[in-house]
Amino acid sequence: MIALLGRLLRGVRAGAQRGPLSGSGFDAPESITVTSAAFTDGAAMPSSSAGKGVGDNNSPHLRWDGLPPATRQTVLIVDDVDVPLPRPLLHTVAVIDPTVDRVAAGALQPGTAGIRFIRADLGHRGYAGPRPIPGHGPHHYRFHVFAIDVAIPESIASAKALLAAMSGHVLARGTLTGTYER
Repeated sequence: MIALLGRLLRGVRAGAQRGPLSGSGFDAPESITVTSAAFTDGAAMPSSSAGKGVGDNNSPHLRWDGLPPATRQTVLIVDDVDVPLPRPLLHTVAVIDPTVDRVAAGALQPGTAGIRFIRADLGHRGYAGPRPIPGHGPHHYRFHVFAIDVAIPESIASAKALLAAMSGHVLARGTLTGTYER
């Protein structure tokens, strides 16, 4: 039944252009290189990185290079641009100390040194892997890394508030895209 729903909704996708990260406040050079030992840009993510009930919900290894010297904080946002909703779904939102340039596999969880998680769209903190609707086709999960020139206050607790605080302060950005399909 769910696979039938997925096939019926196959043409309904949020699209990157509807996301909050496509606004002018996030325009910046794409000079940060984001890589993973688990998958290459545009390739399928491993099932170990898929979300609860689908896979092991282990975040993939991530590494980024090219933060500008004026970076005060790094922000990682993982979104799904193919979700059948009005805008992309934010799966993971984290504020990271600029001295951190990588995250080991499975380490995108609360308690990891140098990383503060912000409440994502589904109300959780930490990594939430892919769980697309069966039959909906491949979904694109973008791992965005932003270098920002301000410190994000500890009082920021929601993705919406973080995006407002970041807007106009992005020095550089980079993206790694993985796909997942059920």
